[in-house]
Amino acid sequence: MVQPLIIRDIAIGEGIPKICASLIGETASQLKEEAHVLITESVDVIEWRVDFFEKAYDKSEVLQTLANIRSWIGNIPLVFTFRSKKEGGEKELEREAYIALNKAAAKSGYADIIDVELFNREADVKELVEFAHAHKAAVIVSNHDFNKTPAKEEIISRLRKAQELGGDLPKIALMPQSMADVITLLDAVQTMKEQYADRPIIAMSMGGQGSISRIAGEAFGSALTFGAAKKASAPGQIPIKNLKTVLTILHESL
Repeated sequence: MVQPLIIRDIAIGEGIPKICASLIGETASQLKEEAHVLITESVDVIEWRVDFFEKAYDKSEVLQTLANIRSWIGNIPLVFTFRSKKEGGEKELEREAYIALNKAAAKSGYADIIDVELFNREADVKELVEFAHAHKAAVIVSNHDFNKTPAKEEIISRLRKAQELGGDLPKIALMPQSMADVITLLDAVQTMKEQYADRPIIAMSMGGQGSISRIAGEAFGSALTFGAAKKASAPGQIPIKNLKTVLTILHESL
């Protein structure tokens, strides 16, 4: 039985999949403008993609900006994400700096969720999950492949591993080479939900071919989807207004 994850006033894993949109500005002024747009769009969750930020290597600047973002977005749940280059991000951090930055975000109280990549050292993932939980922050344990979609068994294995490591929201995002790959992803998500998951999961197929996976989460088992405001943070993201419409139509049909 999957138990929803309650973050502020949002229940992820209950009802219509929640919509998350990303802040990807390089400067504080750009981030403030983007935050205003996302509030206007009434998204459920906001993610700050710190790797886009021009001062991402300055921890004090990151924390000050994180505090500002929290003040701008009010009570909307906030995800803190530094995406590494190997998983599609804009910048890279050394292992120690990555751990320190995520710990600082979790400890600050401004971020409700931190995103930790599954393919870090297992001991580091466990350390960050335990630290975040000790400071009342939730954790997305994520994996992104911008080149391919592995076999169904491998997708399930990665999601189960993210769950075993304590991730509150196991997440996987994969690039399809064909519509058959999209079906593989959806099939894996449904099997994960029915046989192994005890918490909400996030799964999507990227690019234009994968768009169907971003709207069909409720049918197959993905509890959160990513939409685009002015600019997408990953290929295949659907504009927020369109996403809301289609998610509602599907929800009313199920």
